Amino acid sequence: MDKQMKRNKICFGLGTIGRDALYSLVSMYLLVHLTDVVGFSDSGLGVIGVMLTLFGIFDAVIDPFVGAIVDNTKTKWGKFKPWIFIGMIGTGILTVLMFHNFNMSERAHIVLLAATYLLFSIFFSLNDIAYWSLMPAISKDQSVREGVGAFARICANVGMFSMVLIYLNVPGFFGGMSERNAYFIFAIIVAIIMCLFQSVTLVGVKEDRSQLERTERTTLKDLFRALIGNDQLLVTALSMALFMIGYCTTTGFGTYYFKYAYKDEGMYMVFAAVLAVAQLTALAVFPLFRKKFSRKQLYTGSMIAVTLSYVIFFLSFEVLPLVLIAGLVLFFAQAFIQLLMLLFLADAVEYGEWKLGKRNEAASFAVQPFINQFGGAASKGVISFTLIVSGINMIANAAAADPARAEEIINSTPTEAIWIMKIAMMILPLICILVGFVLYSKKFKIDEQMYAKILSDLETREKDKKVS
Repeated sequence: MDKQMKRNKICFGLGTIGRDALYSLVSMYLLVHLTDVVGFSDSGLGVIGVMLTLFGIFDAVIDPFVGAIVDNTKTKWGKFKPWIFIGMIGTGILTVLMFHNFNMSERAHIVLLAATYLLFSIFFSLNDIAYWSLMPAISKDQSVREGVGAFARICANVGMFSMVLIYLNVPGFFGGMSERNAYFIFAIIVAIIMCLFQSVTLVGVKEDRSQLERTERTTLKDLFRALIGNDQLLVTALSMALFMIGYCTTTGFGTYYFKYAYKDEGMYMVFAAVLAVAQLTALAVFPLFRKKFSRKQLYTGSMIAVTLSYVIFFLSFEVLPLVLIAGLVLFFAQAFIQLLMLLFLADAVEYGEWKLGKRNEAASFAVQPFINQFGGAASKGVISFTLIVSGINMIANAAAADPARAEEIINSTPTEAIWIMKIAMMILPLICILVGFVLYSKKFKIDEQMYAKILSDLETREKDKKVS
């Protein structure tokens, strides 16, 4: 790996630390903020749950069109960086507005939240599509991509877990200040940090623009052809979407699980630290596993580990050693799966060019935010519905209204409410993840040998074009 490629790898990866910290603040803690800090009623939470789900699905549907916009961009800064910058500024401002401390009624709060969340989703899609589309533009070499992708996922997990470890301690950082004010200031700080890390990518990464000069304009017809005609992209997208629904649902329940089931919210930070070590270790050792096993073997082994972990987690009865063991194995394996799916997606770009005769990085990578948005939207719907049906939201309201008795109120959470939450947190996600794996096993066909043939054929075509 030459000097510029090493720089690309580092600068590309660092860009996602602040970005994923900010995204985790919204995706994992917006509902927690609304239920446990703001104190939304059941009816208000129901409206929000439906709203966030529908908006997430709407944004997921328009992501391919956003990808087409990125694909059609030609500037002196390339076609990706302008949208990374625009998305960065937009998501930063909108995140601050979602965690505002304005004095307004619940109804007015819902209206503002609707506008800011919808716009946040669109701006994040612009940033996300352009950001990940840089990876196949950096190199076509599978081993280089694996290294760049692994480092980027490590950085993304650093961002995510830093948020998990910090979030519950935020009020303590601003002593004497109300929780709402503290989280408002914290959102401003996170937005600034996100912009700083994204600037590293904007300045430091140098993509191969030779493809940009030869890329034709992507029409709507080309867009649908790139998505629907690329069968391997569709298989990857569906498998990833099912995985992300499960992953987002499980992680979204994390704070609620330790607060209402385990009865020690502070232990969530210990658990999160263990998970962070597991995921970062998995991403660090992934290249070593790749030397001995194929991608398919790694994916299959990871799925077996995920299944066993969910079963142990569900039947742990909140015994800490079992919870920690299940969490370690679960998130180690999930880190492998997330990285493998990113690599499958990158390979599908060349497959689409090989099969359809046209290269569409951004339109293809539009499935990445589509998957994240759809998975996040579905999980928010599941979490909101579960909190209402189980009665946990009313318990949260009562605890917020009477801080002196909060611990007593939380400890009185009915057993049936906890089991309802655990089924939604562990059993439903496992079903989604297994269905996605079955789909991949039966339909995905780009292995190492086929990818080498695809690159060889594309190189031959390019030589023939130059000769003619």
